[in-house]
Amino acid sequence: MTDAPGPPPGLPHLDPAAVGDGGIGAVRDMLAGLGCTVEELDRAERDGTLPLLAVERLIVPEVALYDLDAVTARTGIAAGHIRQLWRSLGYPEPRPGEVVFTEVDRELLGEVGRLMEGELITDLVLHISRVIGSSMARVASSQVDVISTRAPGAPRHAVVGDVEVSDDVLVSGAAALLPLVPRVLDAAWRRHLRVAIRRRLSIAEAGQGQLGVVGFADLVGFTALSQQVGDDELAAIVDRFERLAFDAVTAEGGRVVKMIGDEVMFTVDEPRAAAEIALALAEGTRGADDLSELRVGLAYGPLLEREGDLYGPMVNLASRITAVAFPGTIVVSASIHDALVHDPDYRLRSMRPRNLKDIGRVSLSVLRRAAPGESRFADRRPALRDAVTAGVEPADDRRRRS
Repeated sequence: MTDAPGPPPGLPHLDPAAVGDGGIGAVRDMLAGLGCTVEELDRAERDGTLPLLAVERLIVPEVALYDLDAVTARTGIAAGHIRQLWRSLGYPEPRPGEVVFTEVDRELLGEVGRLMEGELITDLVLHISRVIGSSMARVASSQVDVISTRAPGAPRHAVVGDVEVSDDVLVSGAAALLPLVPRVLDAAWRRHLRVAIRRRLSIAEAGQGQLGVVGFADLVGFTALSQQVGDDELAAIVDRFERLAFDAVTAEGGRVVKMIGDEVMFTVDEPRAAAEIALALAEGTRGADDLSELRVGLAYGPLLEREGDLYGPMVNLASRITAVAFPGTIVVSASIHDALVHDPDYRLRSMRPRNLKDIGRVSLSVLRRAAPGESRFADRRPALRDAVTAGVEPADDRRRRS
């Protein structure tokens, strides 16, 4: 693994020792050395965008040198292939005569473009490019979110998590992290690639296709809440929920498939691990004053995975189950009920069969811990207990009626 290049030698940088008293002055001196005018710096301070300006200049992007015709001439790659690659990476298609390509772009487009000789290879390259473009756009957006959390006109600090961070500390931290990001991305990609390969090998060895649990968990009343709080508070709530979701899911060997605002979609191989994830999510929201009640739906069965997302009947079933779950409850499919019904750590109570849209009549169960005292949130009474109880039918009662 090679080290990511930093700013070219000779350019000013922010001395971490300068952070503290006079730290903003050090930031301004650094940016002045990078070519910023006094007017730009004053405006950035006033608008609360000094950290963004610093990071933009620290990245030191190469100067664009070529338009599409020039890149085509220098690489020998058809203009159509270059356009396809550029769009698949998430960039707008260059207009005629528009100079947008750097020397690095030209080199990479030439190397990748030469792979696009056959239809199969072309499809593969474009497929991977789409995934890379989408993923990198999200990484970049997250980085910008962290360093632009101060509103215009606010004091010279931002709140990151629960900690107040001054502009100069943000800039210093960003300056230290920027060279590390490409290395972290490379290492993370290699590790996730190995995990994905091992998972596919296990599936092939089992000869049963991909089996697993898919789950959805969403915060109840989030839409109403979003209309009652400010943007900063809403962002903090979403961030707290996202941290809880990633912690709970990865702790049990699962994977967060995606976050959609107030909802997380996750997957894990075994029903027992899924139960622990769902319970950890529910207990975590009950233990957080700023998070509303959670409802979770779980289904177990064959899954189709493509580009990291999941598809198939189990995904639809888990989504529909979540929609009918009461706030504060975990509702599971019959397959998960059967897998856990004899596990002494859990209690499963059957619900009346439900008609789910586009699926039909299904048997569902509510999952709880068998020994609530083991939960660190056991002393908190679950919200809407009466409503939940009204929708649950003990298995013994159902058997007596049948």
